[in-house]
Amino acid sequence: MVNQKNQSGEAIFLGTGTSQGVPVIGCECPVCCSVNPKDKRLRSSLLVSINGQNLVIDAGPDFRQQMLREKVRTLRAILITHEHADHILGLDDIRSFNWLQRKPTDIYAEKRVQQSIERIFDYVFKANQYPGIPRMKLHTIGNTPFQIDDIPITPVRCYHHKLPVFGFRTGGLSYITDTNFMEEEELQKLYGTKILIINALRKEKHLSHYNLGQALEVIRKIQPEKAYLTHISHEFGSHTGIASLLPPNVFPAYDGLKIKFE
Repeated sequence: MVNQKNQSGEAIFLGTGTSQGVPVIGCECPVCCSVNPKDKRLRSSLLVSINGQNLVIDAGPDFRQQMLREKVRTLRAILITHEHADHILGLDDIRSFNWLQRKPTDIYAEKRVQQSIERIFDYVFKANQYPGIPRMKLHTIGNTPFQIDDIPITPVRCYHHKLPVFGFRTGGLSYITDTNFMEEEELQKLYGTKILIINALRKEKHLSHYNLGQALEVIRKIQPEKAYLTHISHEFGSHTGIASLLPPNVFPAYDGLKIKFE
């Protein structure tokens, strides 16, 4: 088990959907046509608030909408799991936080991910910078624990098919998305987790994401007090239908859900 200082805080699911979100453009399936707000899923992201500091895990294309919905006015840092579009394309919208806080936004990512950010947002890093660009301060992380102020963060190496990605743990909260494989030594970092958030794309197996059965097997090994499924596709079914399939301590997450942890 990883030595994690007890940290009480709150997490808000900013988004719980796949790279296409739910509803999917042009789809008329029952889930995409559902009127239940819990079936409306923006791209997956999590807001973690500890000691008055707001950390966001991933900033996808819905970042602006998510920040407005939750009325977020301060942002200490953004942690990036990997470089796919649905996890980084919202970084341009940190400009508002730059203005509000009068400083660049701290972005924590491994070097390969930083290279993608520098390529996609090349206008941010040019010598002759256009006025009003988003200001980013990139921090390189590896597969070793680090701190943001007094908040301990433990990266957890996962694999998104063959792409190395990071999950993150702070205290009793662990967040694993876009993953279909973890080595046993990485799973051990999750032992003692009280709240486990894990991706479960659908019932059927998938090339690069856990399906329901695989996610439940990880949950069985870790034995958290509670687990929440995220990165849910329209193929999985409705919120109500998914909930009916789960053990008593496992829940389908939904956008805007707030949970306490310590």
